[in-house]
Amino acid sequence: MPAAFDPLAFVRLPLAHHGTHLGIAYHAHGANWAEFALPYRADLIGEEESGVLASGPILTLMDQAASLAVWIRRGAFLPHATLDLRIDYLRPAAPGRTVIGRGECYHLTRSVAFVRGQAHDGDPGDPVAHVAGTFMTTGSW
Repeated sequence: MPAAFDPLAFVRLPLAHHGTHLGIAYHAHGANWAEFALPYRADLIGEEESGVLASGPILTLMDQAASLAVWIRRGAFLPHATLDLRIDYLRPAAPGRTVIGRGECYHLTRSVAFVRGQAHDGDPGDPVAHVAGTFMTTGSW
């Protein structure tokens, strides 16, 4: 059985990964959800004329928030793979604003975790994107 999962200890690990390069940082968490923040940076702009962030960093933000939500809900860090992560972009993120991504793990089976979430740039009632997805364990639940 894996050791108990501590989300704060996990996010403090000095890991170098894609999210680290993007500047994604821990924001908050609860019993089955996690939030990360993606600060606005000029090198993440998708269209220079508009100043709007590219969609890729927002997808990465949501994948990381959903993954952490799964480990929190499970109570353990166990390897898993993203089977499906659908993202619906509702509007562009406002230039200059940090995007907050919240992932929620709302159901677990023996081998699959079901997640949903949203990204916003300051008002959760006016989301930038919604996500829904599944993760498959590659270890033992």
